[in-house]
Amino acid sequence: MPQKLKILLLGVLWLAGGAQAQHRIGYVDTEYILSKLPEYQAVQQRLDQMVRDWQAELEQRRQEIDRMFEEYQARELLYTPEERQRRREEIARAEAELDRLRQQYFGPEGELFRQQETLLRPLQERILEAIENVAREEGYDYVLDKAAAPLLLYAPPEHDLSDRVLAELNVNVGSQN
Repeated sequence: MPQKLKILLLGVLWLAGGAQAQHRIGYVDTEYILSKLPEYQAVQQRLDQMVRDWQAELEQRRQEIDRMFEEYQARELLYTPEERQRRREEIARAEAELDRLRQQYFGPEGELFRQQETLLRPLQERILEAIENVAREEGYDYVLDKAAAPLLLYAPPEHDLSDRVLAELNVNVGSQN
């Protein structure tokens, strides 16, 4: 949620609280909730393995480019001007392909982003549904996310719904957050 929208939401909540009856506001820590879900651990391991595989591929290509460049430098004087140009272009193409692949994997719209979105969306939807259930059952008007709301400067523990959301998700937690 963009910072301006968070500030606006909190301002509206504050103003609405003064104009009407008292509102109940709770909060959750979605990072904490996710960390307790066994499915999240599996998803995270899968994502970590993808990242390791892609990094290994990129490193292998980087080493190949370095080898091409070292070979070029060692033989540069032996090449004709045309051959030097051809080799430099070949190295530049390999560098460009490495950059393209890095963006394909790790760029803002890259494969890592898409995989995270695809693999985490079902968990996020379950958590949101559980939050809504807990909020309705316990009479909360608003629930904020402590993990995503740096504007939450103080939050009494009795309004932390994270463990109740985990219970709604059938995750047993031994101690309170």
